[in-house]
Amino acid sequence: MSAVLPNSPAARDIAYHIHPQTNLALHREEGPLVITHGKGCRIFDESGQDYIEAAAGLWCASLGFDAPERLARAAYDQMRTLAYYHTYRQRAHPKAIDLAEKLISIAPAHMSKVIFQCSGSEANDTAVKLVWYYHHAIGKPEKKKIIGRRNGYHGNTVAAVSVSGKPDMHADFGLPLPMMRHTEFPHYYRHHRDGETEEQFSTRMAEALERLIVEEGPETVGAFFAEPVMGAGGAIVPPRTYFEKVQAVLRRHEVLFVADEVICGFGRTGNWWGSQTFDLKPDMMSSAKALSAAFQPISALLVGEHIYEAMVSESEKHGAFAHGYTHSGHPVAAAVALETIRLYEEMDLIGHVGRVGPYLNARVTELAEHPLIGDVRGVGMVCGMEIVEDKAARRPYPAERKVGGIVDRHAKRHGLILRVVGDRLVFSPPLIIDEAEVDEMIRRTRLALDDAWREVSRK
Repeated sequence: MSAVLPNSPAARDIAYHIHPQTNLALHREEGPLVITHGKGCRIFDESGQDYIEAAAGLWCASLGFDAPERLARAAYDQMRTLAYYHTYRQRAHPKAIDLAEKLISIAPAHMSKVIFQCSGSEANDTAVKLVWYYHHAIGKPEKKKIIGRRNGYHGNTVAAVSVSGKPDMHADFGLPLPMMRHTEFPHYYRHHRDGETEEQFSTRMAEALERLIVEEGPETVGAFFAEPVMGAGGAIVPPRTYFEKVQAVLRRHEVLFVADEVICGFGRTGNWWGSQTFDLKPDMMSSAKALSAAFQPISALLVGEHIYEAMVSESEKHGAFAHGYTHSGHPVAAAVALETIRLYEEMDLIGHVGRVGPYLNARVTELAEHPLIGDVRGVGMVCGMEIVEDKAARRPYPAERKVGGIVDRHAKRHGLILRVVGDRLVFSPPLIIDEAEVDEMIRRTRLALDDAWREVSRK
């Protein structure tokens, strides 16, 4: 990145702005990439350079980076009608009612009610609290332990990041919370034994989960959290029969299942929900991101009827359901989310993903021939590639070489924004991407991989 000019937007950013998930020391030296506008699947920096955004921002910009006029109009009209009101103490407004009804209409049949928040982290944090609330209601308050997965990610609030299996996000924050546990990372390519099929690997993963539950004591374990496809873990698609076997373990020990649909919800895996793609039957489902195509901060936690009835019982006992946020069900956010879902239906977004998703995965799979790439797996419009030093041995490069970062640097130079997770490269473009834009994305990726290979080979 070029030197930061005095009084430039980059200089003022360094002076006043703290960035999340950022090396702050490096940022202070180099400054930010300042993005000024977007069009479709592309963003543009202050010099006019275009980038294909292969990560949909943070997995969320399902309709690209410039809002359709009707969504902007929905926000404007709502701000002119009722710009804010809360949903505390039996208050309601039409857009939150309409959105809740719409979500239940497209949700799996066992979902019953909706509670709104502002982010996926808050939705998962709410789910943690409801796990404990539910077990108090049914007379099992000792079921407080919650199991996540190593490399799973569920948000950055204190409880949600504690369920997450990301040590880098726990370090020196005094986390995780003491009641959180973590089971195996179901990354078949990286962790399967020689000759072990996906089904056998899934059996081993389910056995590890059951062993953990039994060792902790089933009477103390309240819930298991899982993303249908692991996002921040590197776009890890579950191996065959994994969720079938895991859900059997959960049922056997009366452990609630929370499906984190924050990334997978609203078309990413080729269905409305990742739970439908992988035949999941969760007790709760968290959603956010594409709920409003990322144009407004809103999330929703969907709960089964048994969870809702427990909430009713507890609220009657204590006089109120003592939980919520100032902006829960915000009328402007709800109006935009509702119009977003209507737009998805009218444009047949699920059908579009069904048509273009296989093309995307086929084109990305071609990159498996590259000397840097050991494995490619995906579903719908999300796929991940594994960078390896030795393909036959599935041996990664030493972490200190930061080969993923090298690829990332060359990708930006070629006008491509990738999601890099260690030495995994993730593709989760806006869901509106077409075949021509996929081709251009792959062309730029290949250029970045070639440049990175030359650099890595020299060293």
